[in-house]
Amino acid sequence: MRYFIPILVLAVVSMAFTFTGNENHSINLDEAAKLTANYRESAGAESFLGGYLSKNAILNILNQQSCVGLRIYNAKTDAGEPTFVLVGVNSKGDDLTGGELAEFISGCPPFCPVASKLTGSK
Repeated sequence: MRYFIPILVLAVVSMAFTFTGNENHSINLDEAAKLTANYRESAGAESFLGGYLSKNAILNILNQQSCVGLRIYNAKTDAGEPTFVLVGVNSKGDDLTGGELAEFISGCPPFCPVASKLTGSK
């Protein structure tokens, strides 16, 4: 009697992608307001909503050789406060960790706009 043992072959498929720096990430204000409202509803009233980062900090990252965009990481300070870490990204999708990075944002709250559909304070 012969027994057939099925052999499962798993192939690892490498997804080749390239970032160009020209990807379209645009949304309108109503779409943006809905996304931030969804977050506020699930996160709670006193949640960290976002933060301000200067134009120069962003440009210092973007102006690095081979940088085509930004990656934003959720992070926490040693004091437990939420923040973001920004790093440049090359066309292969690699973080440019040997270059300029940014943090030290001015968090919202307490530094929130007086009136913004993105914070629900219309």
